[in-house]
Amino acid sequence: MINLAVRVVGADRPGITADLMSTLAALGAELQDVEQVLVRQRLILAVVVGTSRPDSVRRELAAFGCRHGLTVELETVAGADQQPGETQVITVLAPQISAAALEIITDVLGSLGANIERIVRLARYPVYCYELRVSGADPERVRAEVTAAGSAARVDVAVQRETLGRRAMRLVAFDVDSTLIQGELIDEVAKVAGCGTEVAAITEAAMAGELDFEDALRARVALLKGLDATVLDRIAAEVPFTPGARTLVTTLKRLGFTVVAFSGGFSTMTAIVGERLGLHATHANELEVADGVLTGRLVGRVVDRARKGELLVELATQAGIPLEQTVAVGDGANDLDMLGRAGLGIAFNAKTVLREVADAAISVPYLDVVLFLLGVGRNDVEREHLTRADPPTASSAEGSLGDQLDR
Repeated sequence: MINLAVRVVGADRPGITADLMSTLAALGAELQDVEQVLVRQRLILAVVVGTSRPDSVRRELAAFGCRHGLTVELETVAGADQQPGETQVITVLAPQISAAALEIITDVLGSLGANIERIVRLARYPVYCYELRVSGADPERVRAEVTAAGSAARVDVAVQRETLGRRAMRLVAFDVDSTLIQGELIDEVAKVAGCGTEVAAITEAAMAGELDFEDALRARVALLKGLDATVLDRIAAEVPFTPGARTLVTTLKRLGFTVVAFSGGFSTMTAIVGERLGLHATHANELEVADGVLTGRLVGRVVDRARKGELLVELATQAGIPLEQTVAVGDGANDLDMLGRAGLGIAFNAKTVLREVADAAISVPYLDVVLFLLGVGRNDVEREHLTRADPPTASSAEGSLGDQLDR
């Protein structure tokens, strides 16, 4: 028995694969492996067969190529493939990804002894995204060195172990301010209260990890004393979403995910944001209100960095979901524990303190590119939305994966 690797290349059209399989079946060839890719209507079809009639196979496949105007190449190969080591998935995304950028990343992989098994394009608008499956190298070294290579190439890079857990993510937790929505809700409230500059400065320092979050929150809330509580509802009802947020949440829910938000902001506001987006649940801080105005105090435990991490564990436990099947997305120091405990922690246009510990860091302004890190491509999203015939909704900005769908 001889093993032959067959590579078929040329213009694609229906019936080619069927004819190839019919030809091989008539020859009694043993099908051992098959892989097919379509790139801009150009077919690349690779097959490995075992045969005791190699000359007949070569002759019949040459005729097959002539019938379809295809190039057919054959070579003798060894037996079964060696079992690869641990497989990793590397996601590369940016507004533009040049050959030079991929050269930097693939050169690092080569120097580590990593074998690239497959490269697939997941999107080319509004950002380009490629997914690489690699094996044969130390996972920690791959993560460290490929992430550094991504910085040098000016592209975002995420490295994940290819596990069953990655294919079965079930719970996604988002931060709210500067993640699901544009800006910080408390800063918008403070502008109405006449203390916008002072509150914004405290917010910036707290999100960068320069101030204790609870102390900073209580200081900001104290400045809001006397404000009419209805102001909060109005601001939450009007705040613009981050580009792609609506498409992302809708798609995740259709995929069967539980989608929640943990916020260091105020529960009355995040509940409105959550209802607008269709989240399953939101958790945030309770403001004390007396006679319809804010007292400048909080009620109950503060939702800070530690509490966000605890909430992720609690909700996952209640739903019977292992932590490795959870995703967390945030932008500030208050999200450190949440991202650290999740199976996949994603820093979205985040402060340095969070980017340094996250599994993946996104620097483009479109939140729905989170789908790429879950292996969901742009075409998948578009097909899903169009077949469901979604009613028009307002897009928060042009350019996101689903901005045309959201209108």
